[in-house]
Amino acid sequence: MSDATHGKREGSLDAPTRHPIDWRSKDFYDEKSLFTEMERVFDICHGCRRCVSLCESFPKLFDLVDNSPSMEVDGVDKKDFWQVVDHCYLCDLCFMTKCPYVPPHEWNLDFPHLMLRAKAQKFKNGETKMRDRLLTNTDAIGKLASIPVVAQTVNAVNRTKPLRQIMEGLLGIHADAVLPEYHSNTLRKTLHNHRSTVVAAPAGRTRGKVALFATCYGNYNAPQIGADMVAILEHNGIPVTLAPQEQCCGMPKLELGDMAAVAAAKEANIPVLARMIDEGWDIIAPIPSCVLMFKQELPLMFPNDAEVQKVRTGIFDPFEYLMLRHKAGLLKTDFKKPLGKVAYHAACHQRVQNIGAKTREVLELVPNTEIISIERCSGHDGTYAVKKEFHEASMKICKPVVNKVLQSQVDHYGSDCPMAGHQIANGLRDERVPEHPLQLLRQAYAI
Repeated sequence: MSDATHGKREGSLDAPTRHPIDWRSKDFYDEKSLFTEMERVFDICHGCRRCVSLCESFPKLFDLVDNSPSMEVDGVDKKDFWQVVDHCYLCDLCFMTKCPYVPPHEWNLDFPHLMLRAKAQKFKNGETKMRDRLLTNTDAIGKLASIPVVAQTVNAVNRTKPLRQIMEGLLGIHADAVLPEYHSNTLRKTLHNHRSTVVAAPAGRTRGKVALFATCYGNYNAPQIGADMVAILEHNGIPVTLAPQEQCCGMPKLELGDMAAVAAAKEANIPVLARMIDEGWDIIAPIPSCVLMFKQELPLMFPNDAEVQKVRTGIFDPFEYLMLRHKAGLLKTDFKKPLGKVAYHAACHQRVQNIGAKTREVLELVPNTEIISIERCSGHDGTYAVKKEFHEASMKICKPVVNKVLQSQVDHYGSDCPMAGHQIANGLRDERVPEHPLQLLRQAYAI
């Protein structure tokens, strides 16, 4: 270990803090500066190794170090640093749950945002694969694949093994990876003329009426989740409307390092959502990654934008919102159906929102229900698990989650992240299907 990492070893006892992402500066894209910082951070990680079980980035880094001539970071060929970068999918768990050296510690270590900086530099240099650019164009793919005849064709192709093997050869999309279904009856079509007539009282931070940010996945791939959420909210007397327009939240492009595309998505979404908040609406999105984008990443990219900060405080995870209502005595607990034993996978991008285990807390309100919480990454990431070169690693990461579901002998299993749910199903390889917690809660209400 280099002299740079000797000295103070204990982690900070203060709450972790995030610095703004200086993505517009020249230094952010300076290769020499980037590699200097990566070597510094990798040296600290090599001396600590607490994050080895989280993902493949850290085992890859430690193998590179251990197999280098010096067995230190300075012995690793700099071009091999990209292997570490490519395996990071910005789950944020290392920063939020493991690393003792995050700010305000003097070593000022933010591994995910360093990896973001590397991805941004790679994208700017034109080194990003065309497949990866395609996979992150969620709005364009969703609009095309949700056309009635096209949706049926796409879904059929995605379920046909010989065609998937051809797709793997042509596009590098693994034949065994679960690809999302597309629905011609999208959530926005379903709720286009929806008008709530119920009226709710404000409670704490909640104002008692909700504008739904459907999200790409919630709109095109899993419209039932949004429908379940609307049914639950209206059962609790909370009126619901759709955000009048939306684009992808920008998370897929952030994970690609396409900062300009993230900024463009922000310009499309933030004014609409800020206006809804000004009109008294609370914002809820059904996908944890999208909520995190508005709560954390955009505020760090645009720290001086008042409307971004307004949306940050005005958007909620669904179960965060329901628990706030419950604490105020305004959540109905007239459950009619017990859920039995439920294996609940806590999604990474929900865990790092620092809201607590709200999904588990709400589901535990259902009588005769036992929740088995699984706080391990599923390894999906939206695109990581479907890529030919990373699919095997993603399933390895998911294996402890799959084993826990199998060992628990549960009646239901699922995740706040529907993609994680399908990743678990891919590991189980049986007849059972994942059920989103909102789906389970609606079942408990029998509505």
